[in-house]
Amino acid sequence: MTDRVSVGRVGRPHGIAGAFFVEDASDDPKRFRVGASLHVAGEAAKIVESKRSGGRPVVRLDREAPRGAELEVDRAALPPPKPGEYYVFQLVGLDVESADGTRLGEVTTVEPGVANDVLELDSGLLLPLVEACVREVDLEARRIVVEPGFDGAD
Repeated sequence: MTDRVSVGRVGRPHGIAGAFFVEDASDDPKRFRVGASLHVAGEAAKIVESKRSGGRPVVRLDREAPRGAELEVDRAALPPPKPGEYYVFQLVGLDVESADGTRLGEVTTVEPGVANDVLELDSGLLLPLVEACVREVDLEARRIVVEPGFDGAD
């Protein structure tokens, strides 16, 4: 794991002063407040202007930011998640197995859904991130155990 976590990417420009839309933005609005520190393309930057347009964050940094560059924060700056909650970066890469021990795949991404988030596995299997499906998330063992019936066998 790296020491930094992505909170978005530099998107298309907004206006003529160097502001841009933040793509794949973190749900935490504090990440994009004026004065917040980020790393863009690996270099430290501060947000000097922040607003929303069409419901999406628009920011301007104290330095140039190439389009598509990752916007990151130090992992140590993240608050600990509440019990039973996880950051996406904690789940990506975990092995997923059914309760009987059958390996189902590895988490490649976590997609937001209408009712709940969905674990997408490298095997193509999609699993709802709900208690009825996910029996256990063991970050130390780097695995997720799911209830029988969610393995896509039927």
